[in-house]
Amino acid sequence: MRNPITVLVVEDEMIIAAKISLRLTNLGYEVTGIVPRGEEALLHIEQNAPDIVLLDINLKGSIDGIDIATQIIENKWQCVIIYLTANNDEATFNRAKATRPFAFLSKPIKPIDLQRTIELTEERILKQREIENAEENPKQESKIGEGMQGHIDDGNFLTDRIFVKVKQKMVKIFVSDILYISADRSYCQIFTKQETHLLSVPLKNVEDKLSKSQFMRIHRSYLVNIKAIDEITDTHVFIGKQAIPLNANAKEDLFKRLKRV
Repeated sequence: MRNPITVLVVEDEMIIAAKISLRLTNLGYEVTGIVPRGEEALLHIEQNAPDIVLLDINLKGSIDGIDIATQIIENKWQCVIIYLTANNDEATFNRAKATRPFAFLSKPIKPIDLQRTIELTEERILKQREIENAEENPKQESKIGEGMQGHIDDGNFLTDRIFVKVKQKMVKIFVSDILYISADRSYCQIFTKQETHLLSVPLKNVEDKLSKSQFMRIHRSYLVNIKAIDEITDTHVFIGKQAIPLNANAKEDLFKRLKRV
């Protein structure tokens, strides 16, 4: 399964930082930390390698956000930079622009602007990973995890089972054995206790064929078997030891469905 996109928040106004962190967590992203100082941010980036750095330009101390971005470039750390700023003067903008950020978010930050910017950034990161994987494995079929790659069409769905075409044979998966299904662009993975199958169809196609009373989309990238859930927190559900992000908007509906199971 693809690891979640990780985000570091570098912001010295802790109330703002906490709101951003909570919003990102509710959207299903993993926040690796909230850091108020430039020196701490550089150490955190080196040790944790976040995918995205939300970076306040005007940090207190001797190192500001643009200095941090410059260090990221010089050290060739693979982080996408998004600036947070309340400063709109031309000189600061031109200095920041030279570090090639993905975007600027102006304070006060609107939740919808944060969400759209992060989602666009995620698309860029996943596309880059796809290109790098293709370059490294030009003669291999794209695979995610350790599962078998297969294909399904409308005729392969029965009431209690799915038949997945793997190479020259059809492999049976009982619907009751499915724990959860994750999406990765135009592919999805079906996870059971025994094995994983990579399917060359979007998650939406599979979701439309499964019972709405048993399976629920709790995040844009995850469809879970409600009966397989072991634990629920404010931000995740657990199936076995696997943590799956829970969208805040889906939480109430999930509890309602659990009462009917």
